Amino acid sequence: MGRARRARRIAQTAAYGGGFGIAGIGVLGVVGYGLVKAEALLARLAVGIILEAAPEDEGLYGAAPGPPIELLVLGDSSAAGLGADGGDQTIGAILATGVSAFAGRRVRLTNVAVVGAESGDLGVQVANALDRVPRPDAAVISIGTNDVTHRIDKSIAVRNLDAAVRRLRDAGAEVVVGTCPDLGAVQPIAQPLRALARRWSRDLAAAQTVAVVEAGGRTVSLGDILGPEFEERPHELFSHDRFHPSAAGYARAAAVLLPTLCSAMGLLDEDVVAGVDRSRGERVPVSHAATSAVRDPGTEVRPSQIAGQTRGPLGRWAVVLHRVRRPFPGGGDDAHTSTAATDGQAVQAEQAAGS
Repeated sequence: MGRARRARRIAQTAAYGGGFGIAGIGVLGVVGYGLVKAEALLARLAVGIILEAAPEDEGLYGAAPGPPIELLVLGDSSAAGLGADGGDQTIGAILATGVSAFAGRRVRLTNVAVVGAESGDLGVQVANALDRVPRPDAAVISIGTNDVTHRIDKSIAVRNLDAAVRRLRDAGAEVVVGTCPDLGAVQPIAQPLRALARRWSRDLAAAQTVAVVEAGGRTVSLGDILGPEFEERPHELFSHDRFHPSAAGYARAAAVLLPTLCSAMGLLDEDVVAGVDRSRGERVPVSHAATSAVRDPGTEVRPSQIAGQTRGPLGRWAVVLHRVRRPFPGGGDDAHTSTAATDGQAVQAEQAAGS
């Protein structure tokens, strides 16, 4: 079964109840399963017990007058910023700084992410966030890693994410989800578990994309961002535990989330952004868009229409937009400035449903 079909099936199962499971162990047989269990134990021992807390990043960003933009961050340790050295180095802080620069307004960041959270914890996080900020302008969610490592049924994880996105949308927030990162890049994970973790995380990311777009949100694929680049520069982009990103790793992830967030909030006029090729902004079924996004780093998938119709025979129509980060002239390596300097280039989503 190709990844597009798997993603569509997981999302459909999530919508109608039941479970799909994390597939793949069965093909290994009893001996293979024992090897995977042993590799998982060794990986946990290598990472160790995380005792440190994520840095505090809540507060106001920017110095412009007027009421602030309300930005929520939800999810797991990556959303909380575990591994960053300070509160100004988290994904939330970098995004708040970038949005403030684009909007010319202050941004109030409310971060309810919890280290170790699974998708099933998003309901409580959404409730806590909306209790503090009843009418948020935007919300960013980063979730999925712990669903994979804890072998949570993918359809259940996707159902919980879908519910969170819909509730935030009902509250008036634009929602951007950074899909599950590629766990095949994590150094303490050895083969064959590394190959399985890569497949599981990519399948979950594709299914997340289908569900989020169906719910009216946008996704950005982080899998390949945390793949080849992290494999090539692990000491720079991973923190000391070799599992969570470092400050540089968070800056790289935020760099691909920021333009999608600004676009969703109406802060980017993409008709005049250099590098956007509208002729290649192909509208395709969301499951095919999800497959393309998993393969391509920093790919945005958003809802779309064809002839006024939001759905086709294979589900909701979606547009795939591939964005390439470009630094401001003379901007240097500062995370806050480089993340705001992003052009876009539309790419045609692949029609094939292969893995």
